[in-house]
Amino acid sequence: MSKNKNRKEVKEETKEEIPEEVEEVKEETEAEAEAVEKTDPKDEEIADLKKEVERLKNAYAKAYADTENLKKRLEQEAANTRKYRIQSFATEMLPVIDNLERALDAAEDKEEGFYKGVRMIYDQLLASLKKEGVEEIDCLGKQFDPNFQQSIMMEKKEGEKPGIVLEVLQKGYMLKDRVLRAAMVKISE
Repeated sequence: MSKNKNRKEVKEETKEEIPEEVEEVKEETEAEAEAVEKTDPKDEEIADLKKEVERLKNAYAKAYADTENLKKRLEQEAANTRKYRIQSFATEMLPVIDNLERALDAAEDKEEGFYKGVRMIYDQLLASLKKEGVEEIDCLGKQFDPNFQQSIMMEKKEGEKPGIVLEVLQKGYMLKDRVLRAAMVKISE
């Protein structure tokens, strides 16, 4: 029976203590609510200034990122400009090369001084362009590639797979990794 009395006594004591604790929490909550309502104007101003500082930090970070991106883009454009600076000149020189080749092919006497002079000019021009990254597209006897060649004619040839370049009608040229002029070719059917 003593156990039962002890339990009853504990329950009664607990019932009396709980309302007091609830009252204390209630009072503390009300005091905090009043403190929030009675905020100081300086505290509001500080909060507003903190928000403004945060907004300005974000704006600065965005402006900095934009500036860095612009810097990288301009550096890339400058590198491309240096890399392909000769492109327009080289494109204008291609017909000159074609005409020199025609003159060399038309010459009857390959030992004549005139032929040798034209050949030297032709070789020197090709060497100068090669030094700048201009090279002929090698495609004769290879599979047709529309990225580098333009098919002008097709011919059925026995023993040849379809799409093989049979003849180069006009040479094509590349400037480093760009096509200056696609090769005009005849391919097999």
